[in-house]
Amino acid sequence: MSSSTALSGQSPIAETAPLSLCAREPHVPADRLVAEMVPPPRFDSVRFDTYVPDPNQRSQIEAVKVLSDFAAGLGGAHASGSGRRKWFSKKPSAPSAPLGVYLDGGYGVGKTHLLASLWHATPAEPSLKAFGTFVELTNLVGALGFQQTVKTLSGHRLLCIDEFELDDPGDTVLVSSLLSRLVEAGVALAATSNTLPGKLGEGRFAAADFLREIQGLSSHFRPLRIDGEDYRHRGLPEAPPPYSDEQVTRAAYATEGASLDDFPSLLDHLARVHPSRYGALTDGLRAVCLTEVQPVPDQSTALRLVVLADRLYDREVPVLASGLPFDRLFSEEMLNGGYRKKYFRAISRLTALARDAKDLVAK
Repeated sequence: MSSSTALSGQSPIAETAPLSLCAREPHVPADRLVAEMVPPPRFDSVRFDTYVPDPNQRSQIEAVKVLSDFAAGLGGAHASGSGRRKWFSKKPSAPSAPLGVYLDGGYGVGKTHLLASLWHATPAEPSLKAFGTFVELTNLVGALGFQQTVKTLSGHRLLCIDEFELDDPGDTVLVSSLLSRLVEAGVALAATSNTLPGKLGEGRFAAADFLREIQGLSSHFRPLRIDGEDYRHRGLPEAPPPYSDEQVTRAAYATEGASLDDFPSLLDHLARVHPSRYGALTDGLRAVCLTEVQPVPDQSTALRLVVLADRLYDREVPVLASGLPFDRLFSEEMLNGGYRKKYFRAISRLTALARDAKDLVAK
């Protein structure tokens, strides 16, 4: 049962009971999927000059310059929309120079910050630029159909794809075909990628492997390696330990716009909501409060939780929890398996959100 009421014997602090994620069943129309292909709230205000490179990592400093130059080179008729009819009046010639850049690096080195900065710096109207995760792009194809997605995005100047998923061959082929059509229409591309099953190493997906997986598109991407440690833990304190059920519940009642659910019920609910709707699931939330956090039981559930963690992180929604700490969510088998990078990213992001939630608990 969802923890939507105060613990036994405790008086609510607020007159209105907390919200419940488990009570939400959002429906997202296709036009919203298109309109929301912009950098998420967490990255709405980022720019190249707000990126703080690790002084020990020269590649981070160089990445800012390379991407700034790339953005500056994306102006022209297509960016203003005046060239749009041209692209449909006849088949355009294949571009002679790479129209894409691939950001190659581990989690937490600021790839999404740089990708969003590229989107903001590109000289085109927001309606002519698109930004989304690989999952959001495949959801768009599912909602609009392949041909309509090509038509919708072909007039764009830039498409940024964060977390390109390479562990599903079918989706990889689908998106690679889509990107081929967009490149023919003159759309510039930028991407980061996720790891393939069995690719362990340093928690990053090598550029050579990415370019091989997207096959014929490899000539359109310039790899840009970004080295460094996870910035979410660089010089920052460790995440706070979990709180008690009572503390979490009282905080949920005291915080306007907070949700309150027990963790097992939330995991069950995520199985009934398509991941494309997880963003809508969090609409309007000021905080997420979870009781009884425990190890995730299986990989399918774990991958759904990863998507939710990404959407909460994008939207800067703090997470207050009782039970086990977030670094014990996933089993050793999961953390050593093919989806290793996703799980470590989720732990990193949930840890950051747990730090953000400390002020919700009364001293």
